[in-house]
Amino acid sequence: MTYREALEWLYARRRQGERGTGRVRALLERLGHPEGAFRAVHVLGTNGKGSVVAYLEAAFRAAGVPFGAYTSPHLQDFRERIRTHLGLIPEEEVVAFAAWAREEAWPEPPGFFDLATALAFHHFRKAGVALAAVEAGVGGEKDATNALAHVTLTVLTNVGEDHLEALGGSLQAVAQDKAGAFRPGVPVVTGARGVGLEVARQVAEARGAPLYPLDPEDSLFALPVPPGLKGRFQEENARLAAAALRLLGFAEEVIARGLREARHPGRLERFLLEGVEVYLDGAHNPPAAAALAQELPAYHLVFGAFPRKDVRGVLAHLLPQARSVRYTRAGEGALGPELGKPFFEEPWEALLDAVEAARKDGLPILATGSLYLVGALRGRLTP
Repeated sequence: MTYREALEWLYARRRQGERGTGRVRALLERLGHPEGAFRAVHVLGTNGKGSVVAYLEAAFRAAGVPFGAYTSPHLQDFRERIRTHLGLIPEEEVVAFAAWAREEAWPEPPGFFDLATALAFHHFRKAGVALAAVEAGVGGEKDATNALAHVTLTVLTNVGEDHLEALGGSLQAVAQDKAGAFRPGVPVVTGARGVGLEVARQVAEARGAPLYPLDPEDSLFALPVPPGLKGRFQEENARLAAAALRLLGFAEEVIARGLREARHPGRLERFLLEGVEVYLDGAHNPPAAAALAQELPAYHLVFGAFPRKDVRGVLAHLLPQARSVRYTRAGEGALGPELGKPFFEEPWEALLDAVEAARKDGLPILATGSLYLVGALRGRLTP
């Protein structure tokens, strides 16, 4: 099996049955329970999870801690999802794991995310990880990442209307599913407001989990330096990460370095193409789109999205400031011409067409709607 064949096999795995941790726990049991080999910060929420992990990861590196980081989705290479102090997971480990999983007999066949999560925990043990920052996929209680054995701290970034169909159909149900991952007695740092915060308080109290709601006036959430990631919305993510790091006992100089040195590709990431500014961002739900629209007063929009996303809600925030728009297919299985006109099958063609318009008025281009679209374009924009 080659690396490409391993990825093709992994991507083709579809979850059978209801959401839950049963499939990933079966994987972990056969792997000798690698989830018990490290401590973890479990990062939940609708938006900002990847950014919080990026801040934590940079701080762990600055402190010299053998660390792991697990995020999704990737932009260009599956290996981006699973990182440690040693770098990205090696291709040969992905191949060996896929070959093993393919030959095993499973009472309930694991899906892609079950497999990716088990592989991450397996690799963390092999790499000698002491502390990992683990981003949940969808929700919390029934997410594969909730198979973690030793959660030291939980971060709930926020609660918004995304994955409604999968999480119960209401904001209350979304909050309940995410808060369902809170561990008894384990501290929770959160930026949730409204219904999300109410549910978080109820669940935290019931489980004896100390809850720390975001308060910029509280020294726990103080920013020792401006965050390294771009965008005003990053201040909140950075404050949550800073609070988490303080509760974990990290020194202030380590926290400052983590906030300053964090890198998170594809989030308001700037490029120059033929002299035109191009911004890539993975905003794929209304709250993220609203925050993104505050960063650029006007732009030419390149947009692609996937089914089951609130496309109208996202575009409602993005279109008012767009001088022109080009729709494109964000990736395999993404929405096509039904998005609108003009439509370009290839994202790169849409971007090049936008460049022609941007040259005339000097405005930047904003390409957004999906991290898969960001990945497709970023592969052409980076050397």
